[in-house]
Amino acid sequence: MDTTGKPEKKDEFPPVKVENLTVAYGSNPPILENLNFSIEKGEVFGILGGSGSGKSSVLRNLIGLVRPRKGKVFIFGQDLWAEDGRYLNQCRRQFGMMYQAGALFGSMTLLENVSMPMLEFTDMTPEAVTTAAKLKLSLVGLDGYEYYQPARISGGMQKRAAIARALALDPHLIFLDEPSAGLD
Repeated sequence: MDTTGKPEKKDEFPPVKVENLTVAYGSNPPILENLNFSIEKGEVFGILGGSGSGKSSVLRNLIGLVRPRKGKVFIFGQDLWAEDGRYLNQCRRQFGMMYQAGALFGSMTLLENVSMPMLEFTDMTPEAVTTAAKLKLSLVGLDGYEYYQPARISGGMQKRAAIARALALDPHLIFLDEPSAGLD
């Protein structure tokens, strides 16, 4: 709430803000310390670095898979870990994620992989889900591959299918881990 008692709008804050973030696992020494940045609405933001430099680890902190050792991650102005993670659960539906290895379900077709979030988190009819999933696959150049399983397509095509799944719920934020690695 703002000083007038009105709820604050998402647009009043940068979608992502990181303050003094220290990235570490367990009792191991920190991978990165005192990281600070903001990502503004509409901005494309990249984290660059060599293999093992902590790019994926920062991303895990941004999406709430790993709790920061120190510092804060704000999504739309709220601390991601506030209220013992309750806000984190609300946030997860507002962003799409493409993991470095794609993380597609091998026993499902591409259409089923992209449809799954819509079936799970919306009240769309099955017909509407199929139409939307085909559109997302078309956006990444995979129309005609809807009924292929991940093992039957190239690694680059798998990445594109994973991007289509990240877009499935029309998220406010999209996080991509190594989106250009291994593309065809």
